[in-house]
Amino acid sequence: MALEEVMVTAELRSENLQDVPVAVTAFTADEIVNRGIETTADFLSLTPNVTFDDSFTVGNSFVAVRGVTQINNADSPVAIVIDGVPQNNQKQFKMELYDIERIEVLKGPQGALYGRNAIGGAVNIVTKAPTNELEGYLTAGAGNGGLQKFQGAVSGPIIKDELLFRIAGSYRESDGLIDNTYLGTEVDFLESYDLRARLQWLPTQDLSFDFRVATSDLKGGAVYDAAFIDGVEPDNTNKQRSPITDILGESERTIDEFTVKVDYTIDAGTFTYIGGYTDIAEDYYGDLDFCNPVDCPQGFFGFGQVDQSQDLSVELLSNEFRFTSSSDQRFRYTAGLFFIDTERSLATVATLTQAGNFPIVQSLEDNDNSAWAAFAQADYDLTDELELTVSIRYDEDEREQTDASTGTSRDASYDEWQPKATLTWTPFEDQLFYATYARGFRSGGFNGIGGREFLPEIVDNFEIGYKSTWMQDRLMVNAAAYMAESSDFQFFYVDFNAGGAQVIDNLEEVSLRGIELELKFIATEQLSFYASGGFQDSDIESFAADLGVPAERGNRSPRTTDYTINVGGLFETALTPSLDGFARVDYEIRGDRYWHTDNVAVMDPVSLLGARFGITANQWSISAWGRNLTNEFFYEDFTAQTFSGLPSDIGFATRPRSYGLDLRYAF
Repeated sequence: MALEEVMVTAELRSENLQDVPVAVTAFTADEIVNRGIETTADFLSLTPNVTFDDSFTVGNSFVAVRGVTQINNADSPVAIVIDGVPQNNQKQFKMELYDIERIEVLKGPQGALYGRNAIGGAVNIVTKAPTNELEGYLTAGAGNGGLQKFQGAVSGPIIKDELLFRIAGSYRESDGLIDNTYLGTEVDFLESYDLRARLQWLPTQDLSFDFRVATSDLKGGAVYDAAFIDGVEPDNTNKQRSPITDILGESERTIDEFTVKVDYTIDAGTFTYIGGYTDIAEDYYGDLDFCNPVDCPQGFFGFGQVDQSQDLSVELLSNEFRFTSSSDQRFRYTAGLFFIDTERSLATVATLTQAGNFPIVQSLEDNDNSAWAAFAQADYDLTDELELTVSIRYDEDEREQTDASTGTSRDASYDEWQPKATLTWTPFEDQLFYATYARGFRSGGFNGIGGREFLPEIVDNFEIGYKSTWMQDRLMVNAAAYMAESSDFQFFYVDFNAGGAQVIDNLEEVSLRGIELELKFIATEQLSFYASGGFQDSDIESFAADLGVPAERGNRSPRTTDYTINVGGLFETALTPSLDGFARVDYEIRGDRYWHTDNVAVMDPVSLLGARFGITANQWSISAWGRNLTNEFFYEDFTAQTFSGLPSDIGFATRPRSYGLDLRYAF
């Protein structure tokens, strides 16, 4: 009776989770199934000092890690990697998770190994690899709101020990749970198709090729923010409102990708090449004034009803070359080169629908990005108990924006060194202490046509941590504390006073501080518990005089959540010699959330209760599940009038209580 040993590749080599001097929250294949993790939000909500929220379109989301936030139309603060291939656009982060072997969430700047966007951390997702024996599974589920879902995979050899395959897919459909009281229909409808195929070729013992092809098509409701037409008030973020638009917003996001990974091993280590091509498209259409002709006869803007649409297209091509030395040496190292080219086009239209569909705002812009990086990490065992790790990365990022209507363009180049140093001390078996300094870098760029340049963001992080296992590996206790300084902190707002411009701006200095704790405990053969908590604080220390929105020194930075707490337990028991039962309960608390730089709109803490109950018999299992069982109402995104230029505050609500039944068969 002991906790499962978890092997991770957080530092680009396979290591025991408890031996890695990084704050990592990891989820194994069994945990992913048992916890019902099916989307990005499901595992990030279980990670201390991390929040993940839906917003606006089917592909749009906001992740915040240790106070560093994701923003529209810019790089993510988190490096997302799937099977070693970086996902370099924020639209890729919101995904269906199916046939997953492991998920690792690294917190704190990880730029030395993961690159320019890892200022808040990194997420490493490993899909299940092809197998040498025929195996597979199929799941089917149904739930309220017309939910239907199917997942499955099949894997096996084409040529035993040499050519292996794995094909996995997922389908989900829902009518939705959030009502538009004007249209009398649900607005958060959803339909998703996902398919992934992997082919592994092992021509020799030392050489392997891994090919992956994947496609994703996500359709659903969009632009269904609720408008506070009864007035702008400081506490609107804690009031329940329903969407009242006269247009049923909709959106579609498609992602097609191809990747290849080649490993060649010699006595000294392993050469690795990873290449990836990704094609992303997202469009949406919806209401711009978030109202209807009955409640707002002249529209919020005073001149009629207005709609909006946007088309986004992104192509990415990346290549990485690296060498990783053998792990059984006192001195170990990794070194490599990374290259990426990105082509992005964005077309936006706002239309006055009462005037013959007269366009009042139009823009078409192209953004090209070419970047390269060199990186290295060295680990040296000073003594049997003391290890020194030193990393360095240099990123250079060239960006060009072109107004497609006039052909005028502007360009800029951003570069940064990203060092990291860690001292690890293991005075006793199963006890590890570490101290780290790390720098993270998020590139700058240009706002929409005619908008000003925004600066790159730099985060310097100092961290101490502790990892341990006790009671013959039945209890795990991990903790970390950090202090960080962000220079030119990037944040987002909409400026309708400037024609509805979507603006990325900078706060000159923001300080970030926090602590994190994770516990896992196997009490008996039937009963286990977990608990985690993250507490954070941020302070705006300085900002430019011409900042486009109000702010105060000492305020918390935008989208900061004071704390996140998760507790839960799992009970498993034998019902008959061939039938087992299980029950798990998960409880999450999110603290006060500060939406904007002025700290006027502050959302109260929310509590979320989830549960799963089921039985398993040989290859079969059936489970009943529920999320947000207390039907808590809150906003996943909230924009106060001051930060939007609209006459009203608007809020994007979370989904209410959901529940359903899943059936799984494995062979």
